[in-house]
Amino acid sequence: MTKSVSVQENVLSLRQKLKEYDYHYYVLDDPLVSDAQYDRFWQELFRLEQAHPEFITADSPTQKVSGQAVSGSKEVVHAVPMLSLDNVFSEVTLGEFYQRLSDRLKAQEPITFVCEPKLDGLAVSLIYEKGVLVQAATRGDGYVGEDITHNIKTIAAMPLSLRNPNDQAESLPAELEVRAEVFMSKSGFIDLNGRMKVEGGKIFANPRNAAAGSLRQLDPRVAAQRPLEFYCYAVARISSEFQLHTHEQALKQIQAWGLRVNPLLQLVVGVPGLEAYYQTILKQREQLPYEIDGVVFKVNRLDWQEQLGFVARAPRWAVAYKFPAIEATTTLQAVEFQVGRTGVITPVARLQPVEVGGVMISNATLHNMDEVVRLDLRIGDQVVVYRAGDVIPKVVKPILARRPKTACAIMMPSQCPVCGSCLQRIESEAQIRCTAGLFCPAQLIESVRHFASRRALDIEGLGEKLIKQLVDQGMVTTVADLYALELEPLAALERMGIKSAENLLEALQNSKQTTLPKFLYALGIREVGEATALCLAQAFKTLEALMVADEQSLEAVKEVGPVVAGRIVAFFQEPHNRQTIERLQAVGVCWPQISVAEASIEEHPFMGKTVVLTGALQEMTRVQAKEQLQALGAKVSSMVSKKTDYVVVGQDAGSKLKKAQELQIKTLDETTFIRYLTEGLTHDDA
Repeated sequence: MTKSVSVQENVLSLRQKLKEYDYHYYVLDDPLVSDAQYDRFWQELFRLEQAHPEFITADSPTQKVSGQAVSGSKEVVHAVPMLSLDNVFSEVTLGEFYQRLSDRLKAQEPITFVCEPKLDGLAVSLIYEKGVLVQAATRGDGYVGEDITHNIKTIAAMPLSLRNPNDQAESLPAELEVRAEVFMSKSGFIDLNGRMKVEGGKIFANPRNAAAGSLRQLDPRVAAQRPLEFYCYAVARISSEFQLHTHEQALKQIQAWGLRVNPLLQLVVGVPGLEAYYQTILKQREQLPYEIDGVVFKVNRLDWQEQLGFVARAPRWAVAYKFPAIEATTTLQAVEFQVGRTGVITPVARLQPVEVGGVMISNATLHNMDEVVRLDLRIGDQVVVYRAGDVIPKVVKPILARRPKTACAIMMPSQCPVCGSCLQRIESEAQIRCTAGLFCPAQLIESVRHFASRRALDIEGLGEKLIKQLVDQGMVTTVADLYALELEPLAALERMGIKSAENLLEALQNSKQTTLPKFLYALGIREVGEATALCLAQAFKTLEALMVADEQSLEAVKEVGPVVAGRIVAFFQEPHNRQTIERLQAVGVCWPQISVAEASIEEHPFMGKTVVLTGALQEMTRVQAKEQLQALGAKVSSMVSKKTDYVVVGQDAGSKLKKAQELQIKTLDETTFIRYLTEGLTHDDA
């Protein structure tokens, strides 16, 4: 009995700690503990609950994603309707709004407003009973929405139970309904779409669509993988024992209970205050981490809100002051194909110029041909263009009802539009690439930078700014031209001089003596890193043998799968690449045969292993450790899984160490790790 009480006390204590840590982290933006410490407490609570499931409650921090997929969405009737807001678009209409309020209230004093950014997300209702979240619903038509409780609970910052600092039942309302906006940050949206491209999933048009689609998932495990956030903006209803007098007081109260409110919330007086707030947020718009389409003004006094009442589907006491539109309609006049510095061919829409969000837009990205096909775009279409913050403008969709009969299909070129070389598309990828990595002018700066980097030919003093000058001046058109540079033209370049030019020429001369693995890495073949280059050199011994190898023989090499094999073959089949390699060899770039020392790397314990680094290392940086591991043929991963061979543990290691212990994966402290690196210990030696 005593032991059971002790366990329950520990569970309750850990829950309280975690809730307080969440409050400080998400609401106050003032973390009390490190991520590693938080993970330790969370894991301990999870362990106790698994051992004693009788103590698990629905509001435990461990229950964020505990439900299974639901069979369909249920309707929820809103006790208090979720109404829309009227909009104003100018200082004149804002003044008219204020005058209407003043006339109705017969106000003898200036009206005070609560102001906050108008998030471009999805409005939801949150209902807490006795401090516990029991229901969440979408706005729907304002009167009936969809039950999304299973997905709302997966949002990291969403408290499953309200914070109760006084630990007294009367400190929390018996019933509380809060209105919130769920959104996705700009960076979260970009990361999600990047992941969707890799996984072959749906690409979202904008952060709002991504947030809405995530909340309507039937499986909470899918929603849990989406980077959703929220801010609360109103109290719809609250138990009668709590007397609230102002909108500001209501927001401060729910914030004290652990619910997030926007930190840009501000109290202002009169039209000058409203206009000043609008201009301030408009200037900050592009720097904000989330999308907004305006600001919202609400009368602060709740008795005045009640007196003003509603009209149709909107309250009289609030208004949205909208920013200039971030979507517009225009004509797709042409499509051009640009070559990026890594060889990716990107279709770019040339548009009839149109103003979007205060900026004149004439070009927009189409990402890739898969996107062109998905959207069913034709030249001549009327299209919707979207621009938000510093995001590159994009074509969202064509307006099919307005498609002219003269609209024509968009065709991918068969050759690189810059150098005329062959294009290649890997079956598993959306991108199409130019194969002339060493020759194509569009890829030249990146090719030279990579060729000269420390882990390639290590040409000291050849930085990106100097490379750009050499390319712009026409002094370098392929990496082979580096070895034809002369003293006087070099010295005449900006920020060079005779001494710097002499040093660079000496570094170029020194770089001619290299190794075959370094040379292969320097060529910049996609996904041929140091470890793969080493394996290729060991397997084929000579560059000549590698250049004529077919995909089947390449796939027999460690580190080389079908995709990489295809890229290697395509690279060496491109005549321009072969010509550049011949020129490099002609000017004296050379290497010895694979040495015994290099060949012995194949026997190193890290060769072909998957290693995860966690915590802070003292003798080297994580980047240096990663480089050394890759040079020895290891794969360095950011995630611990059953495929992980070793986890290197530094100071303050967190959840990755716990995961390794759970999976019984070999862990190495820093001292043992360094011995592995330098002495080549086997697994049994540790």
